[in-house]
Amino acid sequence: MILKVGNIAFDCDDVLKVASFWSAALGRPLDTWSSERFASIGLRDAERVHPAWLFNKVPEPKQAKNRNHLDLVIPDPSTIDELVTLGATVVGEHEIPGADFCWTVMQDPEGNEFCVGVRSFTGWD
Repeated sequence: MILKVGNIAFDCDDVLKVASFWSAALGRPLDTWSSERFASIGLRDAERVHPAWLFNKVPEPKQAKNRNHLDLVIPDPSTIDELVTLGATVVGEHEIPGADFCWTVMQDPEGNEFCVGVRSFTGWD
């Protein structure tokens, strides 16, 4: 069995705020039917070269650290400042000693954690 990521889903209080943040961060437009209850990015792409992103309105607020999160990669470290401008916050900077690898832990506008590094972690040499 080989699974493929089709969608990445977020539960949200302010759907359009969170969806707009991720739309700008990913450089992908919100789908035209996006509303205060449900928004999406790339939902109609049946081939799913990139996963669709779904944002669902839920009544309860986020209460704890995510049990899973996205590790995003971009070679330009100035992207951290751009994400902050879009509404993200920096939680911390981390590194793996002896692996020449570091990353920034961030939160989107509703506190969903994600990490940003200049490359993917590929293990120790």
